[in-house]
Amino acid sequence: MNEKQSINLQSNAVITAIGTYVPERIVTNADMEKLVETSDEWIVQRTGIKERRMAADDQFTSHLCFGAVDNMIERYGVQLSDVDYIIVATSTPDAVFPSVASQIQSHYGIVHAGSVDIQAACAGFAAAIQLANGLLLSGAHRKILVLGAETLTKITDYTDRTTCILFGDGAGAFLMETSDDGHGDISAVFTKTDGARGHLLYRSSLASVIGENAILTNGFIVQNGREVYRWAVSHVAEGIQQLMDRSGYGTNDIDWFIPHSANMRIIESLCERTGFSLEQTLSSIKQYGNTSAASIPLAIDEGVRAGIVKPGQLMLLYGFGGGLTQAGVILRWSL
Repeated sequence: MNEKQSINLQSNAVITAIGTYVPERIVTNADMEKLVETSDEWIVQRTGIKERRMAADDQFTSHLCFGAVDNMIERYGVQLSDVDYIIVATSTPDAVFPSVASQIQSHYGIVHAGSVDIQAACAGFAAAIQLANGLLLSGAHRKILVLGAETLTKITDYTDRTTCILFGDGAGAFLMETSDDGHGDISAVFTKTDGARGHLLYRSSLASVIGENAILTNGFIVQNGREVYRWAVSHVAEGIQQLMDRSGYGTNDIDWFIPHSANMRIIESLCERTGFSLEQTLSSIKQYGNTSAASIPLAIDEGVRAGIVKPGQLMLLYGFGGGLTQAGVILRWSL
């Protein structure tokens, strides 16, 4: 294993607030039955999804981000005027540029903030946390707004019965700050990329090839579900184990395992292979579907609202998806 793939950290970055938002429109499995040849039983059996949220025609990723940040402000009373960097993980920006992050800067009138969108697909939120943590550790920044947000329903092919049942829209936000007492939340990170398999899950409107593999250019999400599943249950399970091995923690030390909510069958397989129980696993798949970069913060916030996620608990966050990419973080929850 490459020593740079997993890093143990003495972090002084802390998470000081969380906020989430999902669109009002609910799309049930019964609604999906009207679009393609499928059934509630078939969808639940294969994915664990009961419903998902869909953004309005005039509602885009930036609007979902505004909703998540507003929710954070309402719940925690945080001030954003001294935020000095904004990171948005998304595969569905309103436009290629200006970035969604720059629209957040403008919307909230944050005067002295850098901004960037990152694209790591379903690994995006964990990757954004890693990036923010590094910037805080370096001393270059002291207060960073981190978001994972998607409007995947706008790039879903509703004639493809194998993929259209999966995707939903949502947004989640963390506020991350430098801790004055020198103690931090994040203790270990892990990253890995398997670009040779990138053609198994993609969205393209420009190139007609990825490497030597021909792809569609219709602008929709295209996925080889069978091969992505095989990759996830083997390679992602290995990555999770490597992160734990390098951190020194075992499954019994982790209070909450929060994998990307890709598919309940994948989550079950990952638990079986890594030793986590479903009882210690948080997911947002049942009520929100696969929301890519938003799925991890949505799952965490469901636990926070239910009162089961508590300060001091140890979490393992693990994103994986298009690229094919992996990004993991072990952190101590402080809210």
